[in-house]
Amino acid sequence: MAKLDTEFYHAELKPHRSLPPKGFAIVMLILAGVSFCVSVGFVLRGAWPVTPFFGLDVALVYLAFRMSYRSGRLRERLRLTADEFTLERVDVYGARKRWRFQPFWLRVVFEERDEDTNRLSLASHGKSVTVGAFLGPAERRKVAFSLKDALALWRRKIASPGAE
Repeated sequence: MAKLDTEFYHAELKPHRSLPPKGFAIVMLILAGVSFCVSVGFVLRGAWPVTPFFGLDVALVYLAFRMSYRSGRLRERLRLTADEFTLERVDVYGARKRWRFQPFWLRVVFEERDEDTNRLSLASHGKSVTVGAFLGPAERRKVAFSLKDALALWRRKIASPGAE
């Protein structure tokens, strides 16, 4: 029974966000403060029709950041055990989709055109699914090679146990 519980690979992939929520609040406060001060200057000079555009600037920057943070909720979990490989994707709305593969037939397809352009997918029985589309090229490359190594280990340990 211990053989079935063995985990050969586990990874949770998520988009990188370099600005934490506290930093976002600080940036928005500074932007709103500067915008307010400049708009007061315009009002004092008699150019009051310009002031709504300063508020619009802040609102659009806020919306852009919120959309970025929402897309950051995307997750992909990769897990290789003794009996199956699973890919679970959680989209920005929380909906889950799961793919299950028999590891013996699973192929890791890593296509690389140049150093900045690559694609990672999992293929089995004529079907494929893209993995880590939101990752940078270097991160995708790292996942591809670590997954290939894990599958090679799985094949040595599980698929042909007498070959050790």
